[in-house]
Amino acid sequence: MTRASRARPPGALEIGRRVFLRAPTVRHRDEFLALIEASRGALRPWVEPPASRAAFSAYLERARRPTERAFLVCRLEDRAIAGVINVSQIFHGNFRSAYLGYYAGAPFMGQGYMSEGLRLVLRHAFGALGLHRLEANIQPKNRASIRLVRGAGFRREGFSPRYLKVFGQWRDHERWAITAEAFWR
Repeated sequence: MTRASRARPPGALEIGRRVFLRAPTVRHRDEFLALIEASRGALRPWVEPPASRAAFSAYLERARRPTERAFLVCRLEDRAIAGVINVSQIFHGNFRSAYLGYYAGAPFMGQGYMSEGLRLVLRHAFGALGLHRLEANIQPKNRASIRLVRGAGFRREGFSPRYLKVFGQWRDHERWAITAEAFWR
């Protein structure tokens, strides 16, 4: 690793051993869209990420809302975008909860980047954002996604038939969640 790659990347929100988190901006658009294009087959049928300039602009607009946070999981070695983690429908007050969505780019799948990125997002969510609980809803056949959350300390809370519409079809989902107490112990 060079001296330049060890320097704090501009805009880094959280830094780990191999990845860091940054908020997406318009300057990430072309790299993001190229990654999604290269990952289309691997991400289907689990998620429909923004795949056009207009969809990416809408994604950035949503990410600016106070109820949303978007994070790019980027490799420290070359600052490449390896994946995305979104914290959405953030509720404060007595609930202090949100939903989690994520996907890795196909070239980076299975290399541990998302595991480290998820731990950084949890640290940020339970620290800086002051949340108490995060929930991830996962299609039962998405074994890689279930392994990811289970490895981060999430527990399975239940099953919701026809819970979420993905690619035009209502899909069953398992509900997985983690609380701040479980994360910090």
